[in-house]
Amino acid sequence: MIESDKILMSVRNLKKYYPIGSNFFKSSDEYVKAVDGIDIDLYAGKTLGLVGESGCGKSTFGKCIIRAIEPSAGDIKVYLDREYSIREMRKSEFRTFRRNLQMIFQDPNSSLDPRMTIRDIISEPIKANSSLSKNQTEEKVKYLMDIVGLNPNQLYRYPHAFSGGQRQRIGIARAIALRPKLIICDEPVSALDVSIQSQILNLLLDLQSEFGLAYLFIAHDLAVVKHISDRIAIMYLGQIVETASAGTVYQDPRHPYTQSLISAIPVPDPTIKNERIILSGDVPSPIAPPSGCHFHPRCPACFEPCAETAPELKETDAEHSVRCHL
Repeated sequence: MIESDKILMSVRNLKKYYPIGSNFFKSSDEYVKAVDGIDIDLYAGKTLGLVGESGCGKSTFGKCIIRAIEPSAGDIKVYLDREYSIREMRKSEFRTFRRNLQMIFQDPNSSLDPRMTIRDIISEPIKANSSLSKNQTEEKVKYLMDIVGLNPNQLYRYPHAFSGGQRQRIGIARAIALRPKLIICDEPVSALDVSIQSQILNLLLDLQSEFGLAYLFIAHDLAVVKHISDRIAIMYLGQIVETASAGTVYQDPRHPYTQSLISAIPVPDPTIKNERIILSGDVPSPIAPPSGCHFHPRCPACFEPCAETAPELKETDAEHSVRCHL
């Protein structure tokens, strides 16, 4: 039984900066601030949706917390039988611990090795982290294929023989092979047809219920995020600007950026007129973010303190936090 209020992972002041123009002879003082000081908690057995425009740092953040990319600064703590600090682990120690943290990638075509059979793809993490015999491993692979909706008789086929939705199911089977506690879902349905998207989302929900999985669900489609998430975090230019329950974000958005995103969701009823909030200008460069609030050059509610003082992410109501002077 998963405790719904148990924190599984706590991220504090996480940063990822990429130097610009550095080489062997000199280092650069300029950086791309892809992730710029994120504080967030992920709960056991729950889904946190992470939403934002392309280039805001969502995928970089997801890769940082499982050390697919090494963060520049910050703390990442995981609470299992005891507290684990991911950034303090040696590589050999983290290799064993990594079985608790897995990832489902955006593109089901490029995330699977075309030279490997489905059996080899799904069994790879099992072989690396267990001592099961060949027959036991094959039985487990068949079981995993069955629970994600694939025919176990297709065990020795190659990825090219499957559709996009089936390939993503293979990726999901590989991700759950070691029964992880947290799975990073990096836009797992954005490359799929709409009809297939709903099947994959429902599969993820079924697996979460069966195995008690926690998800960090990265996406830019707010309708998709609403369907699967318990809580939602809105990200802009490397920072979290608002977090709340999924229902609260849609019914009572507080940050002007969140309000703009919500207003852009199409309404299927032609009799309902949805007033769009159109943002001016372009997304600023993460190399030189604006002073004060990063959003102030595009904000329709901007006033004097916004350009001078950076707002903090503060709790306005129970479990509702906003980074805004208003």
